[in-house]
Amino acid sequence: MRHTISVLVENKFGVLTRVAGMFSGRGFNIDSLNVAPTHDPSLSRITVVLMGDESALDLAIKQLRKLVNVVDAVDFKEGQAVVRELMLVKVKADTKARSEIMQICDIFRTKIVNVSATEVIIEVTGDEGKAAAFLKLVEPFGILELARTGVLALKR
Repeated sequence: MRHTISVLVENKFGVLTRVAGMFSGRGFNIDSLNVAPTHDPSLSRITVVLMGDESALDLAIKQLRKLVNVVDAVDFKEGQAVVRELMLVKVKADTKARSEIMQICDIFRTKIVNVSATEVIIEVTGDEGKAAAFLKLVEPFGILELARTGVLALKR
């Protein structure tokens, strides 16, 4: 089962290593990991997406809450959180293909952030389904590069 976990931690050296190590030490493979400071510079939010057994994950979250510098840890159930990801995609775009790519961008409400004679860079924000559908449509043009932030989530 897929789990999205939000961990609020003190913004200190070594905290990310302890949190990620706790998951990997218990056999969880991390699919997505995102870390950034919150509105309070003394705190950071770690968002982790992983696959795993529910009972093993419950135990892991209890142990996670006991770690030094962890303020809180929450496993979001389906529909409990707003989940988004940012993706930058560099796509081949000659003059013939550019208008079709722009139409796809309009449909998905994405943003073209850079244009050159042979390629465009597109910013995609949304859930995993939107990202996958967008990639499927632009793949025939030729994806040159791709960068993703990983999942961000906040409780509704």
